[in-house]
Amino acid sequence: MNTKRLATGSLVGGIALWAAGYLIFDLALGSFYAANLGSATGVLRDSRLMWADALGSLSLAVLLTLAVTWARASTIVGGFQIGATVGFLVWFGVDFLRYGGSNVWNLTLAIVDPLVEIIRNGIVGAVIVAVIGRDAPSGSTGAGNP
Repeated sequence: MNTKRLATGSLVGGIALWAAGYLIFDLALGSFYAANLGSATGVLRDSRLMWADALGSLSLAVLLTLAVTWARASTIVGGFQIGATVGFLVWFGVDFLRYGGSNVWNLTLAIVDPLVEIIRNGIVGAVIVAVIGRDAPSGSTGAGNP
């Protein structure tokens, strides 16, 4: 993978992660997440730190871009499958570590969140493959070359 494709996939993926996260976690499931916080109180910010959201989304997008590239996903469905798998594994680990070490998450969220991340990260994996295509053969130019 060249730097341009990594940067493009990461940037587009980061924007897609942020947008999908807003739609899923703020609009669609915001009240569910708020109702299922653990016994900790006052843990949600009144307003999100957009710079932190941007950095987090960008970091995860780099991981997804690398994953779909290393797996040589060549179709949108393949990108979805790789993104969904990586997203599930990352958030399953993070959520259960969070549940085991703090009162921020309850068990319901530790179980539900990785399942929701299958959808979000799957969509982003598909978007990344659609934008950068699969790895082009050596000497080839442009995204999407078989």
